[in-house]
Amino acid sequence: MFLSGLGTATPPATYTKQDCWNAFESSAWYDRLSPRARAIAQAVLTRDNGIESRQLALSSLDEVFHIDPDTLSQRFATHAPQLGCGAAQKSLRSAGLEPDQIDAVVVSTCTGYLCPGLSTYLIEGLGLRADVKAFDLVGQGCAAALPNMQLAQALVLSGQADHVLSVCVEVSSAAMYLDEDPGVLVSACLFGDGAGAAIWSREPSRRFRRVEWRRSASVTDPAQREALRFEQRQGLLRNVLTRKVPQLAATHAHALLEKVLAEAGVAQSEIQNWILHAGGRDVLQSLEKQFGVMPNAFRHSAAMLRRYGNLSSAFVYFVLEAALAESGRDAGAPDSGWWWLSSFGAGFSCHGALLAVA
Repeated sequence: MFLSGLGTATPPATYTKQDCWNAFESSAWYDRLSPRARAIAQAVLTRDNGIESRQLALSSLDEVFHIDPDTLSQRFATHAPQLGCGAAQKSLRSAGLEPDQIDAVVVSTCTGYLCPGLSTYLIEGLGLRADVKAFDLVGQGCAAALPNMQLAQALVLSGQADHVLSVCVEVSSAAMYLDEDPGVLVSACLFGDGAGAAIWSREPSRRFRRVEWRRSASVTDPAQREALRFEQRQGLLRNVLTRKVPQLAATHAHALLEKVLAEAGVAQSEIQNWILHAGGRDVLQSLEKQFGVMPNAFRHSAAMLRRYGNLSSAFVYFVLEAALAESGRDAGAPDSGWWWLSSFGAGFSCHGALLAVA
């Protein structure tokens, strides 16, 4: 299958690390938490952590500290459809397709829950056909983009769809939680809000750079489930983030890369561009070390992390968009050839895909 359209969307409000620290310092939560917890938040928000700003679905940072189930649920219900439709509309425009040409829509999210699912809001907001095949995937965390695209491939290869709209939407500000746990505090300082959308098609587009999905694979390690996950506490999503995550990500991501490249008969030295979920600065550094690449190899992931923070499942859409923008949309660019797309997250799960870019 071929990529024929791509789009991303974020809320309009941008907040820097310093903005977030100032808001936390003046909030009631500052006095509720221990000096140790305050020191952790200060270290993350005032030192270089690989992130400079985030875009959040908030009119002011004061809203971050309204941590109750109804407020957070409403935040997701309001902003997830808007972000998803915004990214999807951009992908349709870049593909030169009309909404009624979409045969299936696959939507992934982990930061909120809607029933009927988020896909129904996209069907309504975009004006998709009433008979469009619709799938809502949940519970896959930051890794969800690749399983989403793997389902798109199955729909295309089985002849059930000519064009599949693949969307990941995360309103991380609807899943903020604060307590004494270092992982919870770090999570609150890392995640941003955003959505990504891609259109995968049976035939290559004449309007879009030729990007072909060639081969993919996945691995899940349930024994490491407790290392990275959401859990429910008092009706709220609480992100569990442990120190094991950077090495888990690096180990699984590299093993998966080696497996797919061996099956395809491609050497790692032939990879021209890396489209990786970043997670955070420490994760990205562990990936660089494990992969044995030059520091600039993961520049697109690092740039998107610095600009937007960790966007969970939507992140790799932003990285792919940045890489294509730098490379140019014309065939025969210097980095034409093999690209590697990979995401990882809760589970612990990891996914990768080999792309042929011309």
